[in-house]
Amino acid sequence: MKKRVYSGIRATGRLHLGNYLGAVKGMLTLQDEYECVFSVVDLHAITTPYDPKALKQSIRDVILDYLAAGLDPKKCLLEIQSTTPHAELAYFLSTIYPVSRLEDLPTYKEKKAQHPKYVNMGLLYYPVLMAADILLYKADLVPVGIDQEPHLEVTREIARKFNDMFGNTFPEPQRFKTEGGYVPSLLGQGKMSKSVEGSYINLADDLDKIKSKLAKSPTDSGTVGGNIPETGGVGNLFTLLKLFVDKDTFIKFVVDYREKRIRYSEMKQVLADAIYKELKPIQEKRKEFEENPKLVDEIIEDHAEQLKKLADVTMQEVKEKMGLL
Repeated sequence: MKKRVYSGIRATGRLHLGNYLGAVKGMLTLQDEYECVFSVVDLHAITTPYDPKALKQSIRDVILDYLAAGLDPKKCLLEIQSTTPHAELAYFLSTIYPVSRLEDLPTYKEKKAQHPKYVNMGLLYYPVLMAADILLYKADLVPVGIDQEPHLEVTREIARKFNDMFGNTFPEPQRFKTEGGYVPSLLGQGKMSKSVEGSYINLADDLDKIKSKLAKSPTDSGTVGGNIPETGGVGNLFTLLKLFVDKDTFIKFVVDYREKRIRYSEMKQVLADAIYKELKPIQEKRKEFEENPKLVDEIIEDHAEQLKKLADVTMQEVKEKMGLL
């Protein structure tokens, strides 16, 4: 049997370049090798401030971007998280996991600092719900960034605890890296994030918008020379450049930097053209799906039915082992 993969993206609007390179592009290769479930995790999206009136469209936007990027509904299953019993399984799993462990997670502390007036149980509960996402389909592999490893370890701990208490039920899922797993922010620090304005390029951005965003990326005087910095605006630009241009072009700009003659305006122009070249066919394909909403609805409904059957088997087993049936 093929191993099963689970991955999800929060329903917080259109996908950006970081989502595409860090997650979706890797999904394209996975769908040919594994049984894959790719989710729109709308329940996770409501743990931080959001607009209820825009949520439904945000969910559909991610589905459309998935399809436009090349996820094949005949090769993988696309899920809207709230339509299957993730929350129910998460509750069962929460009864065997200590609160103190969740409070110590770095991501919980970061979100508390980011949204000090929006600290809620859902935010604390996030890793348990993530565990339920993965374990509901008994996924073996989870393609996430290194920043999600603490959450994935929680999933493994919960799986082990459940298996010890109630008998062997869940696999212990492993993280694995796909190409381009880390996409840096345009602001010079951290990675691209929808929660940090100005840090990202959307898959929907045209060439002028991409140029405008890159123009604001911080650089130096161009006369520093030496080795390319690993961090900061210049380091992030070179990381992006390496993801999109051929080897010769990349080396050309590295040499220019080392010899103190780099022209960042030229480098940003080349990078903008390369990014748009990759995004243009995605934008064209998305338009085709937008113009055929009935087809999109049929894909969502068909996949929801298939996923419910898989989820029901797990929920039946869990309830029986926990003494609820």
